[in-house]
Amino acid sequence: MNYENLTLHTDKYQINMMYAHWLKGTYQEKAVFEVYFRKLPFDGGYAVFAGLERLVHYIQHLHFGDDEIAYLREQEEHYREDFLEALRAFKFSGDLQCVPEGTLVFPNVPLVRVVASIFEAQFVETAILNFVNYQTLIATKASRIKQVAPNEVLLEFGTRRAQEADAAIWGARAAYVAGFHATSNLRAGMLFGIPTKGTHAHAWVQAFDTEEEAFRVYAEALPEQVTLLVDTYDTLRSGVPNAIKIARMLQQQGKRMNAIRLDSGDLAYLSQQARHMLDEAGFPEVAIVASNDLDENIIEGLKAQGARIDVWGVGTQLITAADQPALGGVYKLVALEKNGEFEPVIKISGNPEKVSNPGFKEAYRIINKKTGKAEADYLAMEHEVDIQRGERVKLFDPTHTYIYKYIEDYEAVPLLKSIYAGGELVYKLPTLDEIRAYHQEQIRTFWPQYLRKLNPEGYRVNLSTELWELKMNLIHAHTIM
Repeated sequence: MNYENLTLHTDKYQINMMYAHWLKGTYQEKAVFEVYFRKLPFDGGYAVFAGLERLVHYIQHLHFGDDEIAYLREQEEHYREDFLEALRAFKFSGDLQCVPEGTLVFPNVPLVRVVASIFEAQFVETAILNFVNYQTLIATKASRIKQVAPNEVLLEFGTRRAQEADAAIWGARAAYVAGFHATSNLRAGMLFGIPTKGTHAHAWVQAFDTEEEAFRVYAEALPEQVTLLVDTYDTLRSGVPNAIKIARMLQQQGKRMNAIRLDSGDLAYLSQQARHMLDEAGFPEVAIVASNDLDENIIEGLKAQGARIDVWGVGTQLITAADQPALGGVYKLVALEKNGEFEPVIKISGNPEKVSNPGFKEAYRIINKKTGKAEADYLAMEHEVDIQRGERVKLFDPTHTYIYKYIEDYEAVPLLKSIYAGGELVYKLPTLDEIRAYHQEQIRTFWPQYLRKLNPEGYRVNLSTELWELKMNLIHAHTIM
């Protein structure tokens, strides 16, 4: 069994729909699907898009081999043999556009657009949502943590609590995109070039007769990377004093101890006392690392209490996005090709927030030329030129249309970049460091009120007048009176 082949990383109903289209002869009709989410995670003001690199690799390696065909042949649906043979030739041959990783994104704005045969476009839905939902969620959580600790070192420590191996490595990557500095996961470091950091476990200390001996042996083994975990027995009476002894030993050897780590107890009080003890002993350069189920709220609280912590090791709460188990991104059909043209389609729901925005459209970020700050995201039909030319446009609330303003002297930046064209990769994936730098540029593009952790101001996502009218007309057309 090949665990690396993700071709059948999909829901069964995708294959069923493909089969039905194939039988009907409609499988080559072109369709337009969009990925977006309806609600911001963590009750925050923004999300951070991630998952594109994983998506690119997935598309590149899509193929039905003997194992996949044999498995589908066993299914109770009894797919026809000529359908199964047709799958052997399957290759994504459509277009795919996507926002760059690290982009700040908002509800109902397309993150990914797939333009392909209904056969291909339907099939890739599940995997795309899986990759984008998870990585965007973790990148957003990491960015929130970065917001409350902008000047300290942030370490991703979540592997052992992640939901399996792939979540661990791609979660580590998403955290790095949003500003974390290193991960404890060596595989993530090897695959993505993320710096790796690690200390030692309580078990190391327990394996020796004394804590001092455990510290000394560890320092002798790794004299250039000495960070000592000081809370195995008694942090202030034993751990820190023994760490100071090792710091003196290293000093006599012309070396220096990097840090101590606190993993339990009152981190604010213990860090204050430990800082005092280290400074008094002549080691102000020794940093203090803290871990223990940290998140943005706990870190913010500890800093408000005057904690003397230089490095935050964040694990479970980050890698599992503990307070928001899923992003909730969706993949919706917005247009179908008929007679050589794309006709808009809409999904209507009893839940108003689930009514889709129809049609083949573009997403723009409107940047005020005077301030350099983002004013709104703007969705318009593909053919609309006023926004492309920078002409005066009306920004109105799609729900409360009496709330509006006009804007001019702006730059309309297209959000969706071409990734695949005609099945060929046309996008050069940036390096992780380039993505990190781009994400920081994105942060600087937004006013602080949209970014704050608690009760952020709502960022505008507006529809063009033409798109809004199209949506209203389709709602009326499909509403039974």
